[in-house]
Amino acid sequence: MASGLFQGMRRELLDDVFAYRLLAPMRTDGPVTRRLPRFVREYVAWFPHALVAGAALIVMSVGYTEGKPVTGIVPAAVILLTLVRPVGAFWLSLATAPFVSIMSGYWDGWPWAPTSFMGQLTVMTVVAARTRPRTAAWMWALTGAFGFFCELVLSRGSGGTTWPLLVVSAFVLLSVTVFHTRRAAKEEVTAQQTVTAQERSRRTLLEERTTIARELHDVVAHHMSVVAIQAEAAPYRVENPPPELEQAFVTIRENAVAALTELRRILGVVRAEDYEAPDAPQPTLNDLGALIANVRDAGLTVDATVTGAARELPQGVELSAYRIVQEALSNVLRHAPGASAKVEVSYVLGGLGLRVVNGPPRGLVKPSPGAGHGITGMRERVAMLDGEMTAETTDDGGYEVAAFIPAQRQEAS
Repeated sequence: MASGLFQGMRRELLDDVFAYRLLAPMRTDGPVTRRLPRFVREYVAWFPHALVAGAALIVMSVGYTEGKPVTGIVPAAVILLTLVRPVGAFWLSLATAPFVSIMSGYWDGWPWAPTSFMGQLTVMTVVAARTRPRTAAWMWALTGAFGFFCELVLSRGSGGTTWPLLVVSAFVLLSVTVFHTRRAAKEEVTAQQTVTAQERSRRTLLEERTTIARELHDVVAHHMSVVAIQAEAAPYRVENPPPELEQAFVTIRENAVAALTELRRILGVVRAEDYEAPDAPQPTLNDLGALIANVRDAGLTVDATVTGAARELPQGVELSAYRIVQEALSNVLRHAPGASAKVEVSYVLGGLGLRVVNGPPRGLVKPSPGAGHGITGMRERVAMLDGEMTAETTDDGGYEVAAFIPAQRQEAS
């Protein structure tokens, strides 16, 4: 046990005693400092340095008041040393304390003259704030051992002030240790919350990609099945087809069936064991009317506008557009009760524009909290189709979701 204690003290106070450790500026993103103007925050960041320099100035002024400037200059210099070499400053403060008492002729409080008393207390406080709680415990114990040794062995029989120094420093170091522990616990909780949020976001993204893959599997599988059936039936629609044509259709059907099998094999792994393909076709923009009527029945006032020449788009684009509008309106119902919404669908050259905007919540119903999973899913759908999307609050306190999905005209088969 004694060996372990000595190893701990060596790590804290003996290894790299005079290592250069410059005190970094204070963070200015706290609840109070972040409210200050920017030019003020630049100076507030150096507040710890100014505090240490102020303590050194006070100790120096006490030495001048006693008429012996050297007794104030030495402890003040040691205090300033804590800004760059904190552990070394502690040992220098101990080593210089008897010499300061001798130079000042102060024997009543041996070995702690008033300036040494203040300097040692300040040095231990700064070093404890810059190191770990165990370092504070070792400094307190070593200060007591050194003080009592000087009183019992090197004194002239007068009283000492080691006990008062230990009592005062115990309260100060305990406060610093509690602050240290609380800050470390807060940082750990913040880090854990960040990791948890990232894991939750990643899991939500994977779940949304799984949902998209399932829906696209149903869409693509339908089209591949149609290709295979039409390729098999096409030779019977032509009277006396040449062998080359029959072979071409056979090849088309075989390739379609092989592609369908491979698609099911690859995308089938994302299906849950209890997943069942929908009986009805996947929704398209033609089903927006029913969707809007449904949310109106739920109490949401919706104004829908379609601009541009409506045309048939690739089914993946239509499905994603429908899901984006559906999720945006669901968010309005959950997070902005009592608000009205406006849906704009714009058929433009080279793509499809979507915009869903709502006003601020109204009424007595409180909005439901959300984790942003719906926005994540919408962004994933738009990114999958090489589109662009924005989701942000409006000036009146509402919310706007806008997306553009590039798409070409769907050729009729």
